[in-house]
Amino acid sequence: MSTQTETTPGSVTVVYKVSGMSCGHCEGSVSGEISEIPGVSSVKAVASTGEVTVVSAAPLDEEAVRAAVDEAGFELVGRV
Repeated sequence: MSTQTETTPGSVTVVYKVSGMSCGHCEGSVSGEISEIPGVSSVKAVASTGEVTVVSAAPLDEEAVRAAVDEAGFELVGRV
């Protein structure tokens, strides 16, 4: 799969793959933790695909995203 990164004026969108999400509660946990990263403006997690779309003001440190996903109890596989 290719990396899906879109840069628009004032924002960067990246789609990550997260393993282990199986329900709405999982989506909320992952979204909540990633939302706390400075610069993140929106997060949408979809358990059925394992995809998490993150919009931020600037590119994020992938290790910060990994730490947030780990904190939620899941594993960041990488970018889609």
